[in-house]
Amino acid sequence: MKSRSIFQKVEILVATLVAGFFIFMISTNRDYSYDRHQFTENHIPYSFYTNYLQPLIAVVVISYLVFLFLTQYVEVKARGFFKITLLVCTYLLLSIALSVCFTYIFAWRYGEESYPTQRDVTATFFVQGFAAAAIGYLFYLIYYGLKELIFSPRLRRKLKEKNGSRLLFIGMSVLAWFIILIMLTANNAAPFAVILWAVVLPYALLVLYIHIYVLIPGMPEKSPRSGYYLSRIVPVILLINFIATVFCKTASDGGAPFLGIYVLLLLWTVVVVIPLAWWIYKNQKEKLGLKTALGSSEANLSFLRSQINPHFLFNALNTLYGTALQEHADRTGEGIQKLGDMMRFMLHENVQDKILLVREVEYLNNYIDLQKLRTVNSPDILIQVKIDEPASGLQISPMLLIPFVENAFKHGISLKEHSYITIALHTQDNTLYFDVQNSIHLKPDGDPEKLKSGIGLPNVKERLQLEYPDRHELVIRQTAKDFFVHLTINL
Repeated sequence: MKSRSIFQKVEILVATLVAGFFIFMISTNRDYSYDRHQFTENHIPYSFYTNYLQPLIAVVVISYLVFLFLTQYVEVKARGFFKITLLVCTYLLLSIALSVCFTYIFAWRYGEESYPTQRDVTATFFVQGFAAAAIGYLFYLIYYGLKELIFSPRLRRKLKEKNGSRLLFIGMSVLAWFIILIMLTANNAAPFAVILWAVVLPYALLVLYIHIYVLIPGMPEKSPRSGYYLSRIVPVILLINFIATVFCKTASDGGAPFLGIYVLLLLWTVVVVIPLAWWIYKNQKEKLGLKTALGSSEANLSFLRSQINPHFLFNALNTLYGTALQEHADRTGEGIQKLGDMMRFMLHENVQDKILLVREVEYLNNYIDLQKLRTVNSPDILIQVKIDEPASGLQISPMLLIPFVENAFKHGISLKEHSYITIALHTQDNTLYFDVQNSIHLKPDGDPEKLKSGIGLPNVKERLQLEYPDRHELVIRQTAKDFFVHLTINL
């Protein structure tokens, strides 16, 4: 966070220097009359201040203020729908401001004979203003993405977790699109073909992405007729459609009516793009459901194979528990009782898809208490546990937390060296926060566990990806002497 705040200060300084440089260049440019002949030829009065200095400086200052507003306020403080609203409003204000400035800078067009009325000239200025603002926003989004990639550890982790071939495919696709666009432009292709490739295709892909990864997953009711969906998709589509229409109008050199292009794009979106987005989402969801079901079935099969006559084990534990009480071995009896509770949990509740978080915490506490019994006489072993009572009603996938604790006791305890384990768990609203930290001790050469890495942590990582996609954050750090795990789950 500290490095980010320093970067923001540098960002303000650089933006100010760049804006100052452009203002200086505009003010001292000796060739300020480069467009003056256009005014003369079209019989429009020319003013150095009105048609050059003031509007150009206004363009620089407005762009500078918009950049600061986006980087210093919207990125830092705005969240969710409010952030989207601010981005849309800022784009509209920038577009209108640029359009007004263009009416002064290129005022000579009011005298051109190719425009029937002054309203047609003004409409052209506003089309170009919205297009210029859209291009500026495109560069800003690229800049924002690069900045997040550099400064956001969470984004970098997500990118590392994604399939590298998928990222390579996306990069190659963008490169191929750009090369084909250059070839179409260089070979003077028909404007219609250029518009389809340069505007309509990216527009359709953007609508698909917004549907599949933003709008539909966040809906409480996955239905295209729900009020939640319509209240969000209608303004988004109208705005994106408007921006795409501005680009199409600019690329067509004003040959086609604005309203006609807008209606055609809207029909294309409603009839083709949106149904395709829903079909792709449902298809992906079915595949994910099959993968989750397959993973759950394999886990259940492994669990069933590990059960060796559980009723016999329960009877044997009850017998040992009774014997321990008769011989006044309280600690032994306590250990046997907790072990029985854990096995009962594994037998009856581990096979469910979801259980109450309270039950998962009980199992966790039983396991920790059982492990403490073997270290109670070792003063060099420090075990600190702070597990708060979770909120009632919260549910979690069973046996999701225990592998991290098992790993801590497996690798963090040594009866010959100073060791420590710290475990913390608490919930806030519907979010679970779970931390495990432990010392690390190398196994001796004769230990059969030395060369075994285990399957607990890889298995739980895969389960988190399947059961809590985009709803969890797992951070694992390891040094030569310490191992740290931080898990956050939106339940």
